[in-house]
Amino acid sequence: MNYKKPKRMFEDSGVVDPHMSYHISLENVVSKRKQDIKTLVDLGRYFSIFAPRQSGKTTFFEDFCHELEKDAAYVAILLSFQDYKAIDVATFYTLIQEVIYEQLLRRLREVNCKNIEAVHTLLSTHHITHHISFRKLFEKLNTVIPPKRIIIFIDEFDGIPIDELENFLTTLRELYQRYKKQTAKALYSVGLVGIRNITRLIVGGVSPFNIADQIKLPPFTLKNVRDLYAQYTEETNQPFTEKAVKKVFNKTAGQPWLVNRLGTILTVDIKPETTDPITEEDVEKAIDILLYEENSHFDNITEKAKQYKETFINIVFNGVEYIPGDDEQSLLLTHGLIKAEGKNIKVSNSIYKKRFTKTFFRESEAIVDVSVKGYFRPDGLLNMEAILSDFEEYIMQIGVNAFYKSQKPYEKTGQFLLSAWLYQFVEGGKGELRLETPTGLGRIDILLIYQGHKYIIETKINRSSLDKTVEKAIDQLCGKYLLTERANEGYVVVFDLKTMVGEVSTPQKHIVEGKEILSFNIGIGKLCAP
Repeated sequence: MNYKKPKRMFEDSGVVDPHMSYHISLENVVSKRKQDIKTLVDLGRYFSIFAPRQSGKTTFFEDFCHELEKDAAYVAILLSFQDYKAIDVATFYTLIQEVIYEQLLRRLREVNCKNIEAVHTLLSTHHITHHISFRKLFEKLNTVIPPKRIIIFIDEFDGIPIDELENFLTTLRELYQRYKKQTAKALYSVGLVGIRNITRLIVGGVSPFNIADQIKLPPFTLKNVRDLYAQYTEETNQPFTEKAVKKVFNKTAGQPWLVNRLGTILTVDIKPETTDPITEEDVEKAIDILLYEENSHFDNITEKAKQYKETFINIVFNGVEYIPGDDEQSLLLTHGLIKAEGKNIKVSNSIYKKRFTKTFFRESEAIVDVSVKGYFRPDGLLNMEAILSDFEEYIMQIGVNAFYKSQKPYEKTGQFLLSAWLYQFVEGGKGELRLETPTGLGRIDILLIYQGHKYIIETKINRSSLDKTVEKAIDQLCGKYLLTERANEGYVVVFDLKTMVGEVSTPQKHIVEGKEILSFNIGIGKLCAP
């Protein structure tokens, strides 16, 4: 078969139009009771649905509205608060009125509603100027179109003017509670769509929308990815191998934007205009391109990730425990950088993990030529004395400002910079780097694994007695971590506030019960102003 030019494209910049872009319907979009959206609407439920940006929310609801309107009893109205955040309350309700009235009348004409004139008369005299008049609109509509069920979906709900958030949610709650037991009601169901779980919003000490069901939009399944790419194959005669499809799914964890972007790179940059199959190796090449690409998707979530980069890095390396309600984890969850599975929490996909680990560690400017022979012993293992000695020189070069910018404990800053330095030796699958790894007797600050050999590092901040600080660190290493990991050597790195930055300290060797400990004292003290 010959190659044919595609009629559509992989969409990576907005709502999917099935006539212009490859398109699949999401599966398993259900509430915690395992009820799908259609069931919730039929039951007259109010619900919130949340997902990170560029994960298919708007496309999903536009598709659902088209399906819903196959039944003449339903009037689906789709609002968006995307650019409403900075407007005043009066303008906010004026805009809502324009959209609701236009869509309501258009739909009633489509289904030949016999009461349309009565509705038109009502709308011509009723003006929405605040939350009370918004509620009154639907109370009045109850008397003129009882056979019709109005369903309102509000996309980008996070964009609502903050001063009107409590009033608006409380009004929806009032409408729901007042007409909950009635089947003949104008405002039948409401869906609020955003990146946050709106049912958890606390306003004035209470949650004004806690009557709603909660739905989280799922990522693409393997079947979704396969079906999406199959549409391209059908148009062009260029196939994707099953291994390639699985590779895309595994590397993206089904994140819709990533799946579509890789589809574009694979068919436009890697193997354009050919019937040669797209292979697993092609996917690896496409991922390499994507990892170094500048695009709006990465720009948007990088800004969010930077707010809590230490939490993100800890999650990258530890598999730390999920803490419901934790502000830093919640923000990363909200924007799709991480995901929680029971008590476990991890980075959402391997592409994010590689991209943002590189971003944060490169920001520290911890760059070294890891090919230098001095960093390796004759047996091929790492020469940690040389690696940590050069890290000390690196700290001298960058100065101490990094240790004083953050409100975090100094030790965390030192740990982060040291992790960035060590990460270069394991980058690209050469080894493993874990932070605060749990063992049977505590948590190892830094565990570096290279060619199966474990390098265990304890970091400390010294504010008073260096000797006592080093002694405490050695006791922890020998009594806990080296014991449980069955290792005979360990490393102590002390960030010393009592030693001025730039003062060179010779590494000290300690032999404790047959175990060898190498300690480094890195000065981060600041000279007092005259």
